Amino acid sequence: MPSYDSSRGRLRLADRHIGVFAHLLDGETPPDELWPSLVELQQIGLVGEEGELAPLMRDLLGALAEPMVMITVEVTGEHGPVNHGVIVGQNAVISHDGWPGEEESEYVPLEPSTLVWELARKVNLRSGESEEPAVDRIETTMGALDAAFVALGEGDGVDEEATNDLVRKALVEADSNLKDLELTQFAKLVLAINSTWRITTAWDGKHDDERAAMVRALAVWDCGNRGYWIREKPEEPILPGQVTPESVLVLVKSNAGELWEKVADLLPDKADLIDEA
Repeated sequence: MPSYDSSRGRLRLADRHIGVFAHLLDGETPPDELWPSLVELQQIGLVGEEGELAPLMRDLLGALAEPMVMITVEVTGEHGPVNHGVIVGQNAVISHDGWPGEEESEYVPLEPSTLVWELARKVNLRSGESEEPAVDRIETTMGALDAAFVALGEGDGVDEEATNDLVRKALVEADSNLKDLELTQFAKLVLAINSTWRITTAWDGKHDDERAAMVRALAVWDCGNRGYWIREKPEEPILPGQVTPESVLVLVKSNAGELWEKVADLLPDKADLIDEA
């Protein structure tokens, strides 16, 4: 059920509610499958009887109607994937956060100057000590990673040493090119993963003086006390069907400070954006 907090401009909305707003903004009547969602929005006063929109919706809908930059944040942890993001509009910046198992996301207005902080919060980027790895770069295949995850699922979740042995055995069978130090380090990382996350920014820009969709992305493994590892390959952005078991997987050790800079570098400068004025 949608809801809102007028004191802070917060909204809780599902994608189906956003779909209703999209139709209303275009002057269209929402289709039958969205009618229950429209009724929910009318019940809490965000949509009037004639389809008029509440003033509280102005910033969010303005940003959705004419986004300058779209930022998606995909975080996969113990409870599966959760989607967050930021919409940068002409007159407002709106952040939204998902929650595991929940249909609705929370939409809140954001000060542009805090955008990097907000993205760091969404992926739980934090400073702190981590172990010094035996190797700071690992190269293998996506097939080996899949085999490691299968072996991890076969472990009992209690005996870490036995699970580590299962993962090592799976990696040896899947990729005979893994050297001993890489093999040992990779197995440790698989067992230590807290989450994996990916931030993608997209906007209308120019390439070779032609208008084009511009995309930047960063993919990272958060391995707890074993530190942060950037997934350099497969290189983002990844298209559907592009990754196969034979695709090369490259992980490179990083840290919170470096990742902060890389997150900031994902954002386009004003000169990168097309001026619609």
